[in-house]
Amino acid sequence: MKEFWSSRIRDMVPYTPGEQPKDRKFIKLNTNENPYPPSPGALAAIRELAGESLRLYPDPEAGKLRGALARFHGVREDQVFVGNGSDEVLGFCFQAFFGPERAIRFPDISYSFYPVYAGLFDVPYEEVPLNGDFSVPVEEFIGNNGGVILPNPNAPTGIALPLSDIERLAAGNPDAAVIIDEAYVDFGTDSALSLLDRYPNLLVVRTMSKSRSLAGMRVGYAIGSANLIAALNCVKNSFNSYTLDRVALAAAEGSVADNDYFEETRSRIMATRERTAERLTAMGFQVCPSRANFLFVSYPGVSGKELLDGLREKGILVRWWGRPRISDHLRITIGTDGEMDALIAALAQLTGQS
Repeated sequence: MKEFWSSRIRDMVPYTPGEQPKDRKFIKLNTNENPYPPSPGALAAIRELAGESLRLYPDPEAGKLRGALARFHGVREDQVFVGNGSDEVLGFCFQAFFGPERAIRFPDISYSFYPVYAGLFDVPYEEVPLNGDFSVPVEEFIGNNGGVILPNPNAPTGIALPLSDIERLAAGNPDAAVIIDEAYVDFGTDSALSLLDRYPNLLVVRTMSKSRSLAGMRVGYAIGSANLIAALNCVKNSFNSYTLDRVALAAAEGSVADNDYFEETRSRIMATRERTAERLTAMGFQVCPSRANFLFVSYPGVSGKELLDGLREKGILVRWWGRPRISDHLRITIGTDGEMDALIAALAQLTGQS
C-alpha cells in the first residue's frame, strides 16, 4: 500500500543502516563506530550545555564550530560548512551541485547512500565498476560527466587513492564538482584538503562520527571554496537553518580542541587494524589493504553470509551485502584489542582452525 506516496519515492529502495541490536548484547563490529569514548573535552562540553540554554535556538551559522574547524585545518571560516552528520552534508551536495542534465559518476562498490540520493533528487548516475582488485579506475571518472563523488578511502573496501589521483580527478573535471568523501581519512590516508587552493571545483566532506567518537551527536562538515560553501548554505537555508543543535555544536567544538586525545585514539585503532589484518591473513583470509577503521575480508570456500550468521550466533555483528562481486565478503569494524581477539577466535572456529 503506497497510497498518497509521491511518484518520486514509490519505487525507491532506501538506504539500509547497520543493525543496532536491542534484543541482546553483542560485540558490535558492523557500523564503523569508534570503540573508544568521546574525548574528555567533548563530554565536558556536553555536560555544560545541559541546562537552560536549550530553550534557545542554536546558532544557525555555527560560527564557533566553523571557526574551530577552520583553525584546525588551516582554511578560512567561509570555506567551512557544517551539517547534521556527513550524510546530510552529502544530501545537500547532491542538491547543490548535481542536476538532471548530465550523469554523475561514482563506483559500483561504494557507499550505498549515493544511488539513494541520486534517485531521490532525480540525478542521473553511472556506476563505474571497480577493478578486479577493488581499486578505483581513476581514468573512468575523468571528463564527460556532471560530477564525481568518491569516498577516499573507499567504503566498504577501505582501499585509498593517493593524493596524485585525487588531483587527477579535480584537474580532469574542471566544469563539474568533484566531491571527496573523507569519512575515514583520519585512519591513515592523505587528505585532499591540500589541493583546495588549486581546484575551485573540489569539495571535501568529513564526519565526526568515526575518528572523533561522536556518532551519537551527528556532526559532519565540508571544506571547499567559498563559492561551493555558499551553494551548500543556499540549500541548507532553504530546508532547515538549524541543522545542528546546541549540544552537538558544543561537543564538536570540545572534540576539536582536544587534539591529543584524537591522536591517541586514532593511532590505537590503526595499530589494532594492522595487527588484526596480519592475523586474518595468516589464517588464510583475503584482506583488502585498508586505510580505514574497518577491514574488508573473505575466506575461500566459505560464503560471506555463512560467516555473518556464524558470527552472529557467537555474539559478534559484522556487515554483509548480498550484492554481486562482494557477497562473499564481510566488512569488519575495528574494535578494541579484546573485541578483535574475540573475533579472531570465533572466525578460527567457523573456518575449522580451532
